[in-house]
Amino acid sequence: MTHTNTIRQASVADIPRIIDLLHQVDMVHHRLRPDLFKPDTTKYSEQELETLLGEESKPIFVYDDGEVLGYTFCQITEVKEDRLLQDRKTLYIDDLCVDEAARGKHIGSALFEFVRDYAKSIGCHAITLNVWAGNDAAMQFYQSKGMQPQKTGMEMELVGFTGWRAWKN
Repeated sequence: MTHTNTIRQASVADIPRIIDLLHQVDMVHHRLRPDLFKPDTTKYSEQELETLLGEESKPIFVYDDGEVLGYTFCQITEVKEDRLLQDRKTLYIDDLCVDEAARGKHIGSALFEFVRDYAKSIGCHAITLNVWAGNDAAMQFYQSKGMQPQKTGMEMELVGFTGWRAWKN
């Protein structure tokens, strides 16, 4: 099944629907880490999304099947002539979301594969992204796409702070 005809660059008309999906992502993160993420908010405002839509290095793609059922926010970075790092162009997936009601229809896979092909077409060496510890479904999804851990972020709860682990138990 090909989904490429339904994946396109996001437009200003998509902003209200993207905001709805951003709320879903926020709640996934809030349930996972209520010590970090506030409930019932979004990562971007409508105005910020409109600005992002004009940034060539931060493309946003949507899966549109008559209604936007998913999106992916990307960031393209390039290292050139760095003292330490090799020259490298990377596409970072900042966010990938499929509407809760549309999950299981391979929309996430279609978005990921579209972004992978896009990254190849613009000469990227790699795709990177972050997954929060405890988001096992996302980790399994990305590993099924051939991704593997690149680095690990770590934290330490300080004395007197109950931390997020208390909410998980």
